[in-house]
Amino acid sequence: MTPLPDPDDGALFDVSPSGAGSGPADAGEAGTEDTGRPAKRAPGGTAAAAKAKRPQPRRPAERDPIARVAVDTPLPHLDRLFDYRVPASMDADAVPGCRVRVRFNGQLLSGFLIERCAASEFQGRLAYLHQVVSPEPVLTPEIGGLARAVADRYAGTLSDVLRLAVPPRHARVEKEGGPDAGGDAGGAGEAAGQEPADGAAPAPAPAGAGAAPPVPGPGPWADYPAGRSFLAALHSGQAPRAVWNALPGPDWADAIAVAAATARAAGRGAVVVVPDGRDVEAVDAALARRLGEGRHVALTAGLGPAERYRRWLSVLRGRTRVVVGTRAAAFAPVPDVGLVVLWDDGDDVHADPHAPYPHARTVLAMRAHRAGAAALIGGFTRTSEAAQLAESGWAHPLAADRAAVRERAPRVQASGDDSEMARDEAARSARIPSLALRVAREAAHSGPVLIQVPRRGYLASLACASCRTPARCGSCRGPLAVRGAHAMPYCRWCGRITGEWSCGACGGTRLRATVVGARRTAEEMGRAFPALTVRTSGREDVLTEVGEGPALVVATPGAEPAAKGGYAAAVLLDGWALLGRADLRASEEALRRWCNAAALVRPAAEDGRVVVVADAQLAATQALVRWDPAGFAERELAERRELGFPPAVTMAAVTGAPAHVRELLDRVEQPGSAELLGPVPVGGAGGDSGDTATERALLRVPRTDTLALAAALKAAAAARSARKDEHHAQIRMDPLQVV
Repeated sequence: MTPLPDPDDGALFDVSPSGAGSGPADAGEAGTEDTGRPAKRAPGGTAAAAKAKRPQPRRPAERDPIARVAVDTPLPHLDRLFDYRVPASMDADAVPGCRVRVRFNGQLLSGFLIERCAASEFQGRLAYLHQVVSPEPVLTPEIGGLARAVADRYAGTLSDVLRLAVPPRHARVEKEGGPDAGGDAGGAGEAAGQEPADGAAPAPAPAGAGAAPPVPGPGPWADYPAGRSFLAALHSGQAPRAVWNALPGPDWADAIAVAAATARAAGRGAVVVVPDGRDVEAVDAALARRLGEGRHVALTAGLGPAERYRRWLSVLRGRTRVVVGTRAAAFAPVPDVGLVVLWDDGDDVHADPHAPYPHARTVLAMRAHRAGAAALIGGFTRTSEAAQLAESGWAHPLAADRAAVRERAPRVQASGDDSEMARDEAARSARIPSLALRVAREAAHSGPVLIQVPRRGYLASLACASCRTPARCGSCRGPLAVRGAHAMPYCRWCGRITGEWSCGACGGTRLRATVVGARRTAEEMGRAFPALTVRTSGREDVLTEVGEGPALVVATPGAEPAAKGGYAAAVLLDGWALLGRADLRASEEALRRWCNAAALVRPAAEDGRVVVVADAQLAATQALVRWDPAGFAERELAERRELGFPPAVTMAAVTGAPAHVRELLDRVEQPGSAELLGPVPVGGAGGDSGDTATERALLRVPRTDTLALAAALKAAAAARSARKDEHHAQIRMDPLQVV
């Protein structure tokens, strides 16, 4: 792990690198005393009357009259605290962590009051706070320190991270009720009861809610050799950290709930982060069973601003000590957090798409390090990053033995293995080989069959039927696709309908499909199995669960619904589409998607079968057949270390117009160990030029220089923003896509 700074003592978190505050004059403000609103001259009034109505100068607070404020500005050169005077009228409300409004560079901006002190090191005259928006201390010392550390780790600004960490204020909800002393309920997750009506106060805590729940039994952890010892260490107040390979099946959510309940029984809180709303619902229900209703909250964007803020406040005010949610929940203000959990850390939704683009895995690891909390990073597979955490000793592997894996996993067979090739010579080239059809037909007698298709839509890519040249739009050169059975080809870039098309290479006018989507696959399977119901699940319409009866369920990765009692079989189509991507993580991502689907299938002892349409000799295919994701991750990490790829090293991507990328790189004072790769053109159709072109450069350093590289990139960005240059290049630490 990259060395992490220790939490700050005294202030909410470390201030500027120099440790000195700045006055608003540093940002271009006059620095004069703010005496309130300017006096208005009454119509027909005298100068004496106007003078009488002029507001009197404000008096500063008697104790700690200086407020240090983190102003909400994205400019890197202003990423520091600014000093303001606290008027006596705001003395009681201006508490550390509250929201304030301040005059800054001629504008009225929002910010957070970080700390109050007796004096300022700024030599000029300080402006007063303009307004305390609310006395609610929404930014806790722990989250403030974590946000500062995340900003430094990702070459970002504190204000950017705080926008991710603290939800927008909802005034009416904030006024509904204050903290309940010792309570551990209120604002429970969806499984814990009905949501309060909009405008209603949160339900009162049930009797005895403040007491820690009893220590739960091991539950699913009994199937893991180190499971009981992990729970014992957690309950004793230690901080065990584990990389967990979950057994196939639906018990993963209950295992997380048991771990959270154990932390809660030890008197500490827990934060659980999962990829999406369906996973939140699964863990939410498991927590309700283990903790009882009203002892946890679920935080998702789908709740709406009012309900989400209501639940977030119940955590802030100490009424709830266990939280489950998507990536933003990593910053949930759980007091005295004792356990952080991340499920399926390989899912790319854990990487925030907003600057500074932090990954939930890194955020939670930093939080566990700073808070002395336990950490559990789990999934049906293991990422290279998780493998490195285990290899470095920061965490310990936690997996079941081979006997338990064989008992719980389905039987997996590759369509391209030697025995199947001898039986069916077309198995290598057929999209849906005879093995897949045979297994689906046999399994459909005993339950539903899952068909996983990597691409959504109908025909996602077309080519010339004569020469196989990819079909391109005549206007923008974008790829052509088809939306439905009777639809005309259209351009996936500009949307233009292509009625008449001819191949630029051979002049042919006939098209063929090169990539088949889920909806076309559903049509094909419906014709092959006319007696079965065919259902689809994808981004437009995601199914939550299907019944036990015979059916075919065609789903894209991540949208596979659970089946009551498990699927009788699963067919994983188009393995080449996942494995053949020009992406460093292609094999790792393919195995993750396959295992997530296969984990929904019944065990081999119950005749559960999985067919993967892929080359049987590939490492990812073999890892699925043997159900050995840990071994695959260890080999993947070793290969990346040999080649100098993440996570064995740290990389940063600088992307933008060629001139802007080169300008920023020229300003970066790179660590001596840094290696520059590029810049090279990225994106577009390859025909872009001039100002519309985009280039990307990669900077590579050993992991020990991660913070040094981030600081150098941020300093270069600060120098650019100080010149008020509107053109800039994007900086992204640990980019998910390297090649």
